[in-house]
Amino acid sequence: MNDDRLIDLETRLTYQEALLHDLNAVVVAQQQRITELETLGRQLLDRVVRLGQDIDKGSAADEIPPHY
Repeated sequence: MNDDRLIDLETRLTYQEALLHDLNAVVVAQQQRITELETLGRQLLDRVVRLGQDIDKGSAADEIPPHY
């Protein structure tokens, strides 16, 4: 009976270690994706700011029409 308990505990430990490994892989993948999305968000924000600055530099209303 004692051997059965030991085998059961070893089996549970093995499954828990496998589960922990799988969960760690998921967390690592999620962090990589979060990092990618943060980088993309910063790039998009920078682009929007640049576009806003370009618009502020001059607008179509300030330009002289080509027939003048």
